[in-house]
Amino acid sequence: MKNNRLVIIPTYNELGNIEQIIDAVASLSVDFDILIIDDSSPDGTGKIVKELKENKYKEKLHIIERAGKLGLGTAYITGFNWALQNKYEFIFEMDADFSHNPQDLIRLYETAKNDNIDLVIGSRYITGVNVVNWPMGRVLLSFFASKYVQFITGIPIKDTTAGFVCFRAKVLETIDLDNIKFKGYAFQIEMKFTAWKHGFKLKEIPIIFTDRTVGTSKMSKGIIKEAAFGVLQIKIRSWFRKYKKV
Repeated sequence: MKNNRLVIIPTYNELGNIEQIIDAVASLSVDFDILIIDDSSPDGTGKIVKELKENKYKEKLHIIERAGKLGLGTAYITGFNWALQNKYEFIFEMDADFSHNPQDLIRLYETAKNDNIDLVIGSRYITGVNVVNWPMGRVLLSFFASKYVQFITGIPIKDTTAGFVCFRAKVLETIDLDNIKFKGYAFQIEMKFTAWKHGFKLKEIPIIFTDRTVGTSKMSKGIIKEAAFGVLQIKIRSWFRKYKKV
């Protein structure tokens, strides 16, 4: 029987993490397939993934290599389309750097399945601030960014920029993925906001987010700026759009 769970992990220069994160997900007590979206990492991340697929995880591990660094949002949309084409029912977003604990994939999945939730969010802020190894400035920036998003959009989610989530396939089938505009952290906001506007059931569960210890953060001023101004654009565009209620 085909597995119906797929974890999508975008990568760019994750040589120090990629084998360990794949092994960690593959060894969980619940079976997850893995799709790596690699943006032609010059450090050889894609080469390691292909070797693991050939020698260790023939059926479980998949890779799509793209021509260059094209952005987080487009990586996930590429993965979503692949997941839908291959008939997965539960589709997960996850970072490669162990900031998300692979064990929590099981909690995301069981919440979606057992509580009949359409979009489950691994939340840093649902029970306070659960972030490890971030400087205080970044903690405050992230926390108040989510407050700002809530204020502008009205979405009842405390961690709107979270990148550790589980979608049911019907959410991604309903959202017009070609109409998702943003590539950075605003992409995460836009996906949650659009799912909420369609009337899907969203739920946050608490996770502990631990900053990466290997590799380099992809955070930049441009990504922060996109998120700040993107929220206003997302809200304004919603005034002129009809959402099919589910």
